[in-house]
Amino acid sequence: MPGASMFLPLAAVALFMVFVAVSAVWILPEYERGVVFRLGRLQPVRGPGLVIILPGIDRLVRVKLRTVAMDVSPQDVITRDNVSVKVSAVLYFKVVDPVKATIAVEDYLYATSQLSQTTLRSVLGQIDLDDLLAKRDRINANLREILDQHAEPWGVQIDNVEVKNIDLPHEMQRALARQAEAERERRAKVIHAEGEFQASAKLAQAAHILSEEPASLQLRYLQTLTEIAVDKNSTTVFPIPMDLIQMFMDRPKKS
Repeated sequence: MPGASMFLPLAAVALFMVFVAVSAVWILPEYERGVVFRLGRLQPVRGPGLVIILPGIDRLVRVKLRTVAMDVSPQDVITRDNVSVKVSAVLYFKVVDPVKATIAVEDYLYATSQLSQTTLRSVLGQIDLDDLLAKRDRINANLREILDQHAEPWGVQIDNVEVKNIDLPHEMQRALARQAEAERERRAKVIHAEGEFQASAKLAQAAHILSEEPASLQLRYLQTLTEIAVDKNSTTVFPIPMDLIQMFMDRPKKS
C-alpha cells in the first residue's frame, strides 16, 4: 500500500506537467498571428510557427489574417425619392493589424457587420432609385471608402463591397416594366422615322437624277414593265407615253 500512496502524487504531478506543456506550446499557421498578454500587459505579436508562452501568466489571442466574406443581411431602405426597397450586400475585409483588432474593439467581426448594415442604409437613403439601379459600381466604391475609413482604427481593411440584391415592391416592378416598354416603343418609332427620312432623301436624289436625263426615265419605265410581266401571269394594259413614241418617230426624220 505504501507504493500505491506514492504513485498517486507522482501521477498527479505528471498530469500537471503534461497540462502545462500542452498549454505552453502553440502552433500558429501562416495566416494567423498570436497577440500575447503577460499579466495583462501587451507583448510582441507572435507567429507564425511554434509559439511558447508561460501558462497562468501569459494569455494568447489568435487572430486570423485571411480575407473574410461576410453577407450583409437585407436592409429596408427608403431612397431619396421615397421608394421603399430591400437591399443586401456582401463585404470582403481582412485584419491588417492584429493588435488593434484585439485591443481597439471587443469583437471586430460583429463590429464590422453592424457598421456595414448602418452604412448601407445611410448611403442608399441619399440616392434615387434610378441611380441605385444604374450606378451600382459608383455606389460600391462609395460604400467601400466609407467603411474602410471607419474600420481602419480597428486594424481592419475593407477590400470590396458589392450590392448583391435589390428587391422592389410589386407595384414598382410593374411601373418599371411599363416604363421599359414605353422606352422600347419610343426607340422603335425613332428608328422607323429615321428610316423614312433616309428613304425619302434617296428618292428625292433619284428623282433629281431622272429629271436631268429623260431617256433614263423612259428606260426605267420599260424596266418596270418587264418586271411586271415576269412576276404576273395576268394581262396588264399600260398606256405608252407619247414621249417614248415620239423618240422613235423622230429617228427616221433625222436619218
